[in-house]
Amino acid sequence: MPLPSRVKLVDVGPRDGLQNEKQMVPAAVKIELVQRLQNAGLKEIEVTSFVSPKWVPQMADNAEVMAGIARQPGVRYSVLVPNQQGFEAAQKTQPDEIVVFAAASEAFSQRNINCSIAESIERFRPVVAAARAQNMYVRGAISCAVGCPYEGEIAPERVAQVARLMREIGVQHVGVADTIGVGTPLKVQRALEAALQHYGLDEISGHFHDTYGQALANTLAALQLGVWQFDASVAGLGGCPYAKGATGNVATEDVVYLLHGMGIDTGIDLELLVDAGQFISDYLGRKSNSRAATALWTKRLN
Repeated sequence: MPLPSRVKLVDVGPRDGLQNEKQMVPAAVKIELVQRLQNAGLKEIEVTSFVSPKWVPQMADNAEVMAGIARQPGVRYSVLVPNQQGFEAAQKTQPDEIVVFAAASEAFSQRNINCSIAESIERFRPVVAAARAQNMYVRGAISCAVGCPYEGEIAPERVAQVARLMREIGVQHVGVADTIGVGTPLKVQRALEAALQHYGLDEISGHFHDTYGQALANTLAALQLGVWQFDASVAGLGGCPYAKGATGNVATEDVVYLLHGMGIDTGIDLELLVDAGQFISDYLGRKSNSRAATALWTKRLN
């Protein structure tokens, strides 16, 4: 299959990237990060989540952040919601899209949200119906689609099962997530092909973590299947609290560098994106996890 000529990236840094940071990041910094990302050309930004602050204190300022962003036409702002209560809080802030989630691993589902995969998806049925009734787009995330910290390797059939259940409750798009970053290209392709049994190529995206340094290789493997939508996180922020040793999402800067080098359009200004990554890395007091950003930043200084 020919490679896509254009790729759409969703920057999940403000939500997935920051949610596990130990130090509290003020709402003003999160708002500035979103502003910088949209100035760099990002048209899809996962801004925050409406989970209980008891579980994720970093996201307790969700309504403040949503109210503070200067929305730009043509940019879609999404939020993660875990249940009906979260959705009701989220809808007051008028997101363009909500994200619901389920694991392809029974053990991960039980440890993470204390219920089975089927139960977790059934809980989202009224949430999805309510969102669709209000013309909000509904994206689903299938976590642990390649491997699980408790079960090990995940069979593609499990990914297909979750995709089918999500389709049945009205989820419009699914992201196939290698949550702990253990995937390699052929395994990732098999997971994506499993989801493609129930969703079209325009309704699927890849979400890869870089724990074992495979995220860019897995991105290329997905591109070879025709997948043209991906999640990434500025400066490689993020991790997974339930997976020991799981490092951040693939860095948006690295994915953009790869795509531009292949002649694939993203609509993103890489230099402005590097600035955004440097901004949040400086605030957190550490180096960016992006190899491309580090190289480009060093080049500037010299």
